[in-house]
Amino acid sequence: MALNKAAVLAAAVELLDETGLDALSTRKLATRLEVHVGALYWHYPSKQALLDAIAELICEDMATRPLPGTGWSDRIRAVAVAQREAMLAHTDGARVIATMSKPGPQAMAFIERPMALVRSLGAPEHEVEAIVDTLTSYVNGYTIEEQARKLDTFSRADRDRAFHFGVGLLVKGVRTQYDG
Repeated sequence: MALNKAAVLAAAVELLDETGLDALSTRKLATRLEVHVGALYWHYPSKQALLDAIAELICEDMATRPLPGTGWSDRIRAVAVAQREAMLAHTDGARVIATMSKPGPQAMAFIERPMALVRSLGAPEHEVEAIVDTLTSYVNGYTIEEQARKLDTFSRADRDRAFHFGVGLLVKGVRTQYDG
């Protein structure tokens, strides 16, 4: 296998999924790729740059999941679900997103989805940003907790119900503010 940016990123995602964020190291990644650590830095200048690239992959998943064509509430809920599911698809995916140092194009494409939806309600721009930050922070925080706890005592259905309840509270609050 030729060592290139895509190969390094794919191996890093695979290692993340196997070991988690705390155990992910450039040394382990280099060993997996059968190269010296320095070879990785030709493609990613730092571990943070590599983590940002992983975050971009997760954000691409978030940004490209289809949204239903019906109603504001259903669409904003679908954005929240897309965010959570994309993070859950990778071990510690929510932490990877939380530690992103600089949002890239995919992160910006994702965040534009809820921003456009909230703008459509007629909210002023400073409130649009606050609402979207609140929603995405809830989803990320919930998912960080969900992944960190590895709760075997609660079924996925129970966690889904709790998650959807929280999103529903946020959606109802926004609807009350702007729909009267």
